[in-house]
Amino acid sequence: MNKATGPLRRALIYGLLSYIGLVLINNSSLELPNMWLAYLPMFVLVYGVTQWADRAIASRSAANNSDSND
Repeated sequence: MNKATGPLRRALIYGLLSYIGLVLINNSSLELPNMWLAYLPMFVLVYGVTQWADRAIASRSAANNSDSND
């Protein structure tokens, strides 16, 4: 597998989840004095979900590759 696959997959997942999170927060009509009070927890959560999803996809891909090699 190409060395760039993992980082590109993580960047894609992070970008999509971050965009969705920003749209949800910006359309939620929050009236915070500093929007980073909403953005920071969202980005931390997005990072955690990205790591979890990447590991799940990588392990599923590795399992499929080992099954096809048997």
